[in-house]
Amino acid sequence: MNTAIQDLEPKAIWKHFSALNAVPRASKKEEQVIAFMKEFGQSLGLETLQDKVGNVIIKKPATSGMEDRKTTVLQSHLDMVHQKNNDTQFDFSTEGIKMYVDGDWVKAEGTTLGADNGLGVATIMAILESKDLPHPALEALFTIDEETGMTGAKELDGSILSGEILLNLDTEEDDEIGIGCAGGVDLTATRFYIEESVPENSLAYRLKLKGLQGGHSGMDIIKGLANANVLMNRLLYTAYTSVNSRVAKVQGGGLRNAIPRESEAVIILNQDHKAKFENELDRVFHEIKSEFASLEPDMSFHLEETELPTKIMSSDVQDAVLKSIYAAHNGVYRMSPDIEGLVETSNNIAKIEIGEGKIEILCLTRSSVTSSKEDLVNSLSSAFDLAGFQVDLSGDYPGWAPNPESEILKVVDRIYQEQNQEKAHVAACHAGLECGILGSHYPDMDMISFGPTIRGAHSPDERASISSTQKFWKLTKEVLKQIPKKG
Repeated sequence: MNTAIQDLEPKAIWKHFSALNAVPRASKKEEQVIAFMKEFGQSLGLETLQDKVGNVIIKKPATSGMEDRKTTVLQSHLDMVHQKNNDTQFDFSTEGIKMYVDGDWVKAEGTTLGADNGLGVATIMAILESKDLPHPALEALFTIDEETGMTGAKELDGSILSGEILLNLDTEEDDEIGIGCAGGVDLTATRFYIEESVPENSLAYRLKLKGLQGGHSGMDIIKGLANANVLMNRLLYTAYTSVNSRVAKVQGGGLRNAIPRESEAVIILNQDHKAKFENELDRVFHEIKSEFASLEPDMSFHLEETELPTKIMSSDVQDAVLKSIYAAHNGVYRMSPDIEGLVETSNNIAKIEIGEGKIEILCLTRSSVTSSKEDLVNSLSSAFDLAGFQVDLSGDYPGWAPNPESEILKVVDRIYQEQNQEKAHVAACHAGLECGILGSHYPDMDMISFGPTIRGAHSPDERASISSTQKFWKLTKEVLKQIPKKG
């Protein structure tokens, strides 16, 4: 356990965050963290439940004098995005996150930090453990699998909670109060192909694109950051159209909700075209580098000759595939006409795998408007269908419709202004919070979302602000003191 992290203020949060980060907690592999959280609740002598899918619920009675306040649900998700730099040696299944302090930031060594949503979880743990913090009756809801399908929220028993208010602690700007979010759907395009033998007089190259920022495919999509899959396809298309190169393998990106930072490909070409190939790719990469100079200063591209592969993709299939990826929309599709600065609809081409006769392309399409989401899905499906792909949709989840008249919103907004001498930014976000799904189980529950400042979520650049966590803790404690009365 990292003692330097535990000594940070507020210690009540950081000690639990440090303990949590010692436990592997990948999405869909939460067995260890579920056991960790159950043991925590039981050690406090609190009623601790696990539902059929693995969500953990810990209930704590109201403190003296707070019995007449509305029962409040505190909610965060247990899983974290597991991403690391290619040159980082780390086993997420057995190792705890290696953290360090850099000025006002807590960071991880070459991996995601897990502040999303580990700081929310740690905050709830601190509240449950507290002996002197006034609060109403609490129901702590720790959901599973938020990052790769929200199955914990989707399959939550609609009778297990009795709270009238829900505080979701999964927002990543400390001056923001969330009152709405986007829904989303996973799109997977798959195609099989017959491989061909490598022609004589060929040589092979390995292409490596790396050093991109990456980030959260919802919150960061508005920034216009480079997508490694999109850029690698641009380079492959250049090689194909200039020297008739052929693809043997492509591996780019990872999780659907992370903007891909790296991509690697193996291609072959005729030896006579070596000079032209190298010149063309150098030219195009420098064009790309110039286009993204202010956004992606660490972007790098490497070409190296490599061993000839045994098989390659046929020319006709390659033509269709590269063009379909070019045609598939990536990034912001539509801005909200009603809420200034809010992305309404977007797509992230998250992962591309090509090799051994199979092509798989994974996307995450988000929107706060169902019809717009369906429109973009139709556009993407058409591009891939024309190239012979089978397109499957899964993991569809609803958005969270804003309620500007929320009673708990008014309470939190007022307290924030009193503590900070400025108004909070009340907004909907383009991330996929669980509130929309939880609201389908509990339609009368009054919900808001807030949290400390986190940067670079879903990437190895993820970092959490120490001073912001102090600000967030102060706000959270006061909100619990002022939860409205029942009736």
